[in-house]
Amino acid sequence: MQINVTGHQVDVTEPLRNYLSEKIGRIQKHFDQATTADVVLHYEKKKNRHLVEATLRANGTRLHADSEDADMYAAIDVLADKLNRQIVKHKEKITDHHRQGGALKKQKTL
Repeated sequence: MQINVTGHQVDVTEPLRNYLSEKIGRIQKHFDQATTADVVLHYEKKKNRHLVEATLRANGTRLHADSEDADMYAAIDVLADKLNRQIVKHKEKITDHHRQGGALKKQKTL
């Protein structure tokens, strides 16, 4: 999976990029058809909060999540949990839950 990381008012350091790619990369454990993830990191100085947004693309589906926290790493953790729940829900939605062949009807004998 290709992960694109950009920062607004934030320098994206190598440890931050590695942590982010590790957390977002875990999504492939549940759904290996994810192709790209675009992650944007924000910092609002006035309110002293870190915002993280991510858009995940997988086989014609786009999943979006965002989170905010006082710490960037905590915001990334919350974001990864949200995306994980969304991808599991999407996977359940596309899975065919119907039986193959259905139940056989008993015929009455006269």
